Amino acid sequence: MKQQEVTLAGFGGQGIMTAGQLLAYAGMAEGKQVVWIPSYGPEMRGGTANCTVVISDIRIGSPIITNPQTVCVFNKPSLEKFGPMVKPGGMLFINNSLIDSISGRKGISEFLVPANDMALKIGDAKAANIVMLAAYVQVSGVVKFETLMEMLLEKMGKKKELLEINSRAMEEGRKLGETFRAKR
Repeated sequence: MKQQEVTLAGFGGQGIMTAGQLLAYAGMAEGKQVVWIPSYGPEMRGGTANCTVVISDIRIGSPIITNPQTVCVFNKPSLEKFGPMVKPGGMLFINNSLIDSISGRKGISEFLVPANDMALKIGDAKAANIVMLAAYVQVSGVVKFETLMEMLLEKMGKKKELLEINSRAMEEGRKLGETFRAKR
């Protein structure tokens, strides 16, 4: 891996920034070069939110990425806005619990992640961000899954109930990501 870029996008309150931060922390823990750039809409909750994370083995020339290798979208407006930006040969992860369509693009890999449905089965719809993040990490290998889990423990370890739900969400996302890898 030289450099990987991912944009995560959805509504405010879906945990987009938390997922991006956990990924960035995992990259730093592995000694990689990391950039995390958040972007919020004007609304407080329910507005738009996205972040871009760049993780690299070499120095990052520019933190601004207009065509990321990967996009993870949590709602339909984000699919419409960010789906077309995925580089040819890249990956698009779609939360098909809330999005009833695909991009229809040729030349990219699309992964349908029922993130909200999986999170609800675990016990908390708010864990959908962790399901999606774990599936992405398992497919891409951008960081080691174990490192991501360590960052989850470090950042959420004081809140036992939150940690328990998110740990289960992480494992379910990893399993789903493993099935995606097997099909590639």
